[in-house]
Amino acid sequence: MPTINVQLFEGRTPEQKRAFVQAVTEATCATLGSSPESVDILIHEVKKEHWATAGRLWSDE
Repeated sequence: MPTINVQLFEGRTPEQKRAFVQAVTEATCATLGSSPESVDILIHEVKKEHWATAGRLWSDE
């Protein structure tokens, strides 16, 4: 039972999320031999003010 955790900046549409989880599920099944029913995907939406790279907040970009 693969469980995939994904962290994304908030703001994606439900349609984008549907397409994303479908593509990830298909890739997981193809590469790991899993059934779609066994693939769980958790999307964690993060505000840009809570994410930093190279010492800078993404909200400052």
